[in-house]
Amino acid sequence: MAIKNSYLKEVFEGLKKRNADEPEFLQAVEEVLESLEPVVEARPEIQANGIIERIVEPERVVMFRVSWVDDNGKVQVNRGYRVQFNSAIGPYKGGLRLHPSVNLSILKFLGFEQIFKNSLTTLPIGGGKGGSDFDPKGKSDNEVMRFCQSFMTELAKHIGPDTDVPAGDIGVGGREIGYLFGQYKRLQNEYTGVLTGKSITCGGSLARTEATGYGLCYFTNEMLKDAGKSFEGKTAVISGSGNVATYATQKATELGAKVVAISDSNGYIYDEAGIDYKIMKEIKEVKRDRIKTYVNYSKTAKYTEGCKGIWTIPCDIALPCATQNELDEESAKILVKNGVFAVAEGANMPSTPGAIAVFLKEGVLFGPAKAANAGGVATSALEMSQNSIRMAWTFEEVDEKLHDIMRSIYKQASEAAKRYGMEGNLVAGANIAGFEKVANAMIWQGISY
Repeated sequence: MAIKNSYLKEVFEGLKKRNADEPEFLQAVEEVLESLEPVVEARPEIQANGIIERIVEPERVVMFRVSWVDDNGKVQVNRGYRVQFNSAIGPYKGGLRLHPSVNLSILKFLGFEQIFKNSLTTLPIGGGKGGSDFDPKGKSDNEVMRFCQSFMTELAKHIGPDTDVPAGDIGVGGREIGYLFGQYKRLQNEYTGVLTGKSITCGGSLARTEATGYGLCYFTNEMLKDAGKSFEGKTAVISGSGNVATYATQKATELGAKVVAISDSNGYIYDEAGIDYKIMKEIKEVKRDRIKTYVNYSKTAKYTEGCKGIWTIPCDIALPCATQNELDEESAKILVKNGVFAVAEGANMPSTPGAIAVFLKEGVLFGPAKAANAGGVATSALEMSQNSIRMAWTFEEVDEKLHDIMRSIYKQASEAAKRYGMEGNLVAGANIAGFEKVANAMIWQGISY
């Protein structure tokens, strides 16, 4: 599929010329613009107000040097970023990623997606993303602390509870958020909800750790129910083994499915008896080990090097929760051949355009990332609310709000697709529903914005 509308095509061609070395960003934008063709044709005020030209350009990109000293006394230098993409409906909101692969293209793609994901949550938060090419793996706690303190020393100038509220992402968990928060508090001399994903004792929200994985399953369950199906008695394959995959495994199991495979960047585990999420938590959260050690806990588990092979395992439901572009067209065809009937994305943009085309063509129920994995940022926004009113909700209260939000996201995406003649296409529906709310706010605020 390619962009056909002349206005959208012109905007995208100009964007490609200006960002020729940013493939991930261009991929994300092209997918959204394809979905918006019927909206642009039905609403001439979109073009008249230059909404597309404005929404594909970040409001601000901050790039900076991060100098820190390792345990051997050697000075190390990394590159830090914050992409503040769109604040039409609220302060910038989006995670910080620490990983060697981090570059401007990846952060712009993530920040662009975040605009629409955050809009879908129904909560007043804009879109942003940030991070560094620093790799926390193999570093001591003191090295991570020194890096985080240096990183926040610059970032603190550009964020705040009503301006930009970062959170965690790949490589940024409770440890890193703690160091970042401590440095911000020291620099600004204030105790505010400037970061989410904090520890419970420091204003964090219960259920935040579980939120993306739980939310993914809540969304998938709504998608299944609409098709007269459920998790009950079904076989599921979930890529990844971090927070999202772990808690998606837990919730899918509680909803009646048997999860038979998980993975990390080195390989995957297949266990015909079903994956035990408690073992996953022990390996990843306590021992910080590789997933291959799962075989030490289960007699029926088998480990295979290379993570792509996970999609050759027959399943009813597939939940890619690892990283971008992990599920390609070839893998999608294998999944379809083996009987998959539902796919929902727990990671950001884990399916390639070719894979998505296969799923839509074959009638596979497909939940796109910006809708299906919005539970994490939704609960981050709930944490912001609790910080603002100086109160804490119970796990059950947060989980109930999360469940309601994911139901609402599914309904918004489904109804938007139907409204524009693409019933069942949740990719288009999520893009349209997320876009229209932001576009309306941009029009209301005027061109100078």
